[in-house]
Amino acid sequence: MEASPASPSEVNENKDLKALISFYSNYLWTRVLDFLPSPDYNFLRRIRSRAAALRRRHRRRACLPLPLPANLLDSCQPATTEASRVLDVLHEILERTFSNLNNVQKNLQFWESRAEGSKGQKIKFMVLERGPQAFVEGSIQLLRGSDGEGSSMRKMCLSASAHISERIAVLTSLRSALATFLAQFYMEIDKYGEELVKNPQNSLPALLDRINDLFFKLEVSIGHLHAMRPSDSSVEGSYSLPLVFEKLPEINQDRSQWTDSEIRDSINLISQNLEKLESHLTFIVDKHRKPKRVTQYWIRYTCGAIGLSACSVWLIRHSRLSGSHDIDNWVREAKDSTISFVRDHVEQPLLAIRDELFETFRQRHKGMMELEEVQLTSNSLHRMLLAFSEQTKGQKFPENASDQEMLEIVMNRYEEELKHPIHNLVNGELARALLIQVQKLKLDTETAMLELNQILRANEINFAILAALPAFFLSLILLMLVRAWFKRDTRAEGRGRVARLQRRLLVVEVEKRIMQYQTFVDQGMEKEKLDMFGMLLYSLDRLYHAVKGHAKATGEWQWLSQDIIDLAKPSLQTANKLRATSRMERVYDCLLPALQRQ
Repeated sequence: MEASPASPSEVNENKDLKALISFYSNYLWTRVLDFLPSPDYNFLRRIRSRAAALRRRHRRRACLPLPLPANLLDSCQPATTEASRVLDVLHEILERTFSNLNNVQKNLQFWESRAEGSKGQKIKFMVLERGPQAFVEGSIQLLRGSDGEGSSMRKMCLSASAHISERIAVLTSLRSALATFLAQFYMEIDKYGEELVKNPQNSLPALLDRINDLFFKLEVSIGHLHAMRPSDSSVEGSYSLPLVFEKLPEINQDRSQWTDSEIRDSINLISQNLEKLESHLTFIVDKHRKPKRVTQYWIRYTCGAIGLSACSVWLIRHSRLSGSHDIDNWVREAKDSTISFVRDHVEQPLLAIRDELFETFRQRHKGMMELEEVQLTSNSLHRMLLAFSEQTKGQKFPENASDQEMLEIVMNRYEEELKHPIHNLVNGELARALLIQVQKLKLDTETAMLELNQILRANEINFAILAALPAFFLSLILLMLVRAWFKRDTRAEGRGRVARLQRRLLVVEVEKRIMQYQTFVDQGMEKEKLDMFGMLLYSLDRLYHAVKGHAKATGEWQWLSQDIIDLAKPSLQTANKLRATSRMERVYDCLLPALQRQ
């Protein structure tokens, strides 16, 4: 049979489907080509920069504020949008500079700590804390023994010193360049602050132009890092291309104001330069960063992985996967033991304490009845003694006569009756005296039993508490462990004692850098002065971030934040800054020593 020809509608549908598939194929292929590396662009750097941008977006934190007046946006009302964009860019520059400086400082502190170690510690780092490949290479070098050029230990020590010194030199230069840029940037913002309020239309373009000049100064400072690299450098791979910033377009400076488009282009260009700086710094710091934690402790992690693997094999052998019911039996026994422990040392003691506390009131009437029974026995003995004494003495005794006196009369008569016991047992008072003594013994017995019952009842709650002590101590230990886990954060932002000490040390660091800055100012050392002022701003930013949460919780943030901002002012006298740091250590709760907290 011949197939029927396709209808025109089916043909049109097939053409539309093919066109749709072709369109989406071309679109996807174009997107792939856009993502592929080009000769003048590093593909991995692009991915890294995008990942870093996402991390910054999610981890954005409040940094030290810009030294700008609070009413700046109100004064820029005619150009609020452009002024707001300028402020966002300025804040972004400040925040990223603090972040990059912190990253450089952390890596530099690591290498400086390694440089201060002994020769044995340096060799240990080179062999054991740089990964499996370095371990194998270092072990081979150490096992070769000594030769004519010197021992292998000496070579390893020299190699470690060169390895550490190269990274310290690069990171120190990078920190100095960033600190100088930060100081110049902050001073320019502080200088233009009042002018931005008075004449924002003219001050904003001048500020943007000045910031662009600071970027070019930073380019010159960082550019010499390529020349610092020795020929036998231990840094893997090659350095990236030199840092080159974009220049602002030529704008007529004689005009009183810039147009909105010119300001917008300048903002975009500064943002591009900031992205280039971020990418370049990330590349350089990654080349000289400290080894990752997994790399430093790879031996521990390897041993842990081997132990975990052995434990997993052992568990599989005793599990149902291998046809064994050992794990099920152990789980069942552990469950039964736990239930038994909870029942014997938690549930039953608590129920006993509860019952004792409530039954003390419910059964109080029973205790009163027992006391009345003893009182009846005592009254009966009193009447018996009174009747015996009146009959024996032949005189009337008062109703409140002492039982002890009448008991002496009974005992004296009893002693006389015992001289002729058989005769007096029948005709005398011997039997009556014996019955009185039995009644006295009954009274003493009931009194002793009542006291013993009271003692046991008073200690029932103690016995219940004693039975609950194991569970109490176990709960206390678990609570201490959980508390230590939550307070183990040793960073300055934490809540433990170590975190409080870190915050106080930040204040000490601020004081030292204030004095060092003043020393460089007195000696006329311009470069060192800017470097130290940048590091002072970095320390103040760390202090600002560390105390913010604690000061807000205690209601001190309004005054503490103002003190920190005042310490960052370039125009404030050193004596006033030192007085402010001294007051901060004495007044604010989050900066007090742990023993002086009220």
